[in-house]
Amino acid sequence: MHFLNLRARPHLLLAIVIALPTLAAGLLVSCSSLDRMVIAPPAVEGATFVGNKACFQCHSNYTRVFAASPHARLHFEGSNVPEMTGCESCHGPGSRHVQAGGGRGRFIVNPGKDPAACFGCHMETHAQFNLPQHHPLPEGKMNCVQCHDPHGMNIMKPAHGLAMARQNETCSQCHREQSRPFVYEHEALREGCTVCHSPHGSINAKMLVQRDNNLCLKCHAQNQGPTPGLGTGHIFIGKEDHTAHLRLGTCWSAGCHTAVHGSNVHPHQFY
Repeated sequence: MHFLNLRARPHLLLAIVIALPTLAAGLLVSCSSLDRMVIAPPAVEGATFVGNKACFQCHSNYTRVFAASPHARLHFEGSNVPEMTGCESCHGPGSRHVQAGGGRGRFIVNPGKDPAACFGCHMETHAQFNLPQHHPLPEGKMNCVQCHDPHGMNIMKPAHGLAMARQNETCSQCHREQSRPFVYEHEALREGCTVCHSPHGSINAKMLVQRDNNLCLKCHAQNQGPTPGLGTGHIFIGKEDHTAHLRLGTCWSAGCHTAVHGSNVHPHQFY
């Protein structure tokens, strides 16, 4: 076995000696920066934490399934309450609300009216809503609860959901025309609307994940090569020669596959 002789290679030894402190400093900074990540619950002036159990008696319609929710497992170390404080992580400390005998909006935060409580933890989502194309949540025309059930075991599903495919259930509440049954369905809808659309925000029109033919080519393979009787350079998508069509623009805006969500007249998504 060959062992590296560092004494015979002084330049390598010097490089290692210089690199070790740099590496150690980098690890120290990266670890310490994680400790600075502090997420605070919404503030309610003069209120203290009381724990989830204080909410159960009045809010049984939510708390009966809340234990299975990821939000229920949240706990703030400074709450001085031994049990979980998941309810108060979104609604703020509840002592004044309890002392007042409850009441809608009395000494309590309602994230359904102000998304700030959600954005405190979901910072990446907050950034997406600042993109040019987004659902009108920052403008106050929507709220997070319309698409997500914060109390249920599946927070990606809206509360009191429809009896439809889970992937499109959230979107179909508002976009009924696009999610209705079609004679010739677009199979992509089986995977869910988010295959093509970024639900919180996008730089592309209609919140598409990509703005051009590349969106369709994620599923519809494009083949290029020599074709008998046609020569070289022809582009096929499926069994159809698309060489001339691709010059006209994107698949749905070039006057071809305009019925992108499904068609009642043609299997190739034509109107």
